Parts: sequence; C-alpha cells; structure tokens
Amino acid sequence: MKLSIKEWDQKLRNSSTEEISRLLEFLASDERQGAKKLFKTYTSRLLEVEAELRRLEIMCSFEKQCTANGKNFIAGVDEVGRGPLAGPVVAAAVILPEGYTLNGINDSKKLSEKKREDLYERIVKDAVCYSTYLVQPDKIDEINIYQASKLAMTEAVYQLKIQPDQLLIDAMEIPLPIDQKKIIKGDEKSISIAAASIVAKVTRDRYMKKLDQMYPHYGFKSNMGYGTKEHLEALRTFGATEIHRKTFSPVGEIIQYTGSE
Repeated sequence: MKLSIKEWDQKLRNSSTEEISRLLEFLASDERQGAKKLFKTYTSRLLEVEAELRRLEIMCSFEKQCTANGKNFIAGVDEVGRGPLAGPVVAAAVILPEGYTLNGINDSKKLSEKKREDLYERIVKDAVCYSTYLVQPDKIDEINIYQASKLAMTEAVYQLKIQPDQLLIDAMEIPLPIDQKKIIKGDEKSISIAAASIVAKVTRDRYMKKLDQMYPHYGFKSNMGYGTKEHLEALRTFGATEIHRKTFSPVGEIIQYTGSE
C-alpha cells in the first residue's frame, strides 16, 4: 500500500539516521510533488548530520592521538575574558570521558547564548571532572592580563579532582609538570578545549550578570564588561568601580579625569 505524504513525513520523523537513508531510496522514485519535497528536505538533513559527524570526528583527533599514546585523563583548558574592561578572567579545565562526542559543541564564541547554556549543562553532567578559576581585576592589574590568564588556567587544572596526565590548551603553555600540547585555535579543533571554552564562558557570563545587579548602571548583563558605548558612557558618568580593570584603557584615563576609583 502506498503511503500518503503525511504518513511518509511521520515515518521519516520517527526514524534513525540509518533508517532515513534507507527510506529515502524508496522515496526517490515517488513522483508526487509532496514526496519530492520530503526527499529534498530529509536528504538535506541527512547531509547536515553526516557533516556534523565528520566535524566531530576531526575535533576528537587530538584526544584519540593522546589516548593512543597511553594517556588516560586528558584535560582541555581554555580561558575567557581577556578583553573586557571589567570583571574577572575565567579559565576552565575539563576532562571528558574517552571517546566522548556531543553534537553542536564548538568554540563558545561561535554559539548562541542558549546553545552555550544547553551544552554547558550536558558537559558538566557528562564530564569525568571539571573546574573553573577566576582571577579578579585587582590581580589582573597587578600582574597583567597575560599572566592572569596563565594563572587562571594553572589553578583550574590544579583544582581538578582527578589530575590529568595530558593537557590540551588553547594557544598557551602553563607552568605545571604535565605533558601539554599548545593548539592554536584549539577551541575549534579539540572537543576537550571546546568544552572548557563553553564552561569558562558560561561561568563568566553568569558571574557578570550577578555583578550587573550590584552595579546596574554599566549594562554588565548584556556587555559582560566589554567596552561598549553604553559601558563607556556609564564610566564617564559614574566613574570606575572596584571591579573595573584600572590598567586597561580607557578606564585608567577616566579615573584620572574623574578622580573616581
């Protein structure tokens, strides 16, 4: 019996990727316009699924190589918040289960806020362990942002409940006696670093939203401490707060001009 277009659609919706591929072979010979439309739609979805699987396979290549070299606990490490005028720099370290994949995981900067939040919940639930570390503005001003980022990463690794035997780090090396690989744009190339990127980003964004309640004039819940027009105007009007980075321009200049600190 020939299926109606509605029945075909329902059948395809409820099928696995492998089943869809098989069903599309039958649907390809159906001359009805509705059938042709379904074929085009589900073929496109199938190609997207296959492309995502290939992308994830590439993102797991560093982890697979480390596992092949006898490493048992591989930690991805990344930081966020180097550029803002206010708030901490935040690092995360994440150890994922061996062979772990997660659809949609990517560099946190390439994801919407909702997607980051959804992925964050999955990552912290599925991870072998993870940790975060915040370096506050006074320390950033004391040692500079590069050293503060390195400190945040080092402490994030140090505070993991299980100490890793391999680190995969986004474009940096840290002073710990653990084998480590520096990967340029690592949050795009390594699933472990991407996971750390997302955990660090969501942690910092949530923290800045809490600061917004304490300092409502600066728009931290939307600008996350970056130097937006709204933020700069608030700085000139209300001056700098204790969570502003005094060594960052134009915060230092505004402090001198307004006398606020």
